[in-house]
Amino acid sequence: MWRARLFCRVVKGGCLCDAMISLHEGRGARVKKPTAQALVLGLTVAGCASRIWRRLIVKETMWLARLHDSIQVAFDWFDYQTHMFTLEDLRLGNPAKRDDLFVEDDRDMTLAELELAKRGGMIYDYHFGEGWRVDIRVEKVIPLMKGEFYPQCVAGERAGPPEDCGGVDAYHDMLACIQEPNTELGREWVAWLGPRHDVERCDLEAINKALRKCGK
Repeated sequence: MWRARLFCRVVKGGCLCDAMISLHEGRGARVKKPTAQALVLGLTVAGCASRIWRRLIVKETMWLARLHDSIQVAFDWFDYQTHMFTLEDLRLGNPAKRDDLFVEDDRDMTLAELELAKRGGMIYDYHFGEGWRVDIRVEKVIPLMKGEFYPQCVAGERAGPPEDCGGVDAYHDMLACIQEPNTELGREWVAWLGPRHDVERCDLEAINKALRKCGK
């Protein structure tokens, strides 16, 4: 609070005398900064008979392109193909402009600017055609925790489907074949997947290690 005092001449009881006037100037209430928020996102690969899902916690200020990177890591994909986010009438991803499709650059938009928390979710397509679709749902909005790393994957089930296996139908065929590893197709799929691949395992430690390497 800032205070000033001024003197002036006033008439009291017929006599001229000095009087002191105090002036007060208030600074007003400080504008409170909005609480930094994080979004808890549930990601599910569409169409898979055994549910493949991840739960990511991300900053609301995250760039949409950074979310794309995080999804690639979460499902162990390699960003070989085109991707696109669909949110109501918006299409964002690898920029494209054709008669039947207009896709804006997802590097120019944050989740907050999309108002994702209010809208509740969106769709992520990776490798159009025989590719993958991920349903993204906002499960919760929480305050950012000091000292925590974002994004982080806190839960999930099953390994991500191999992106080059031919899509959802071929993925189901693959699962059936590896149940019979002594058959010709079974041996081919097992060899292609490699000895360390476990379709039932979601390795959260490896996912979060890779997310940290992506940078902030």
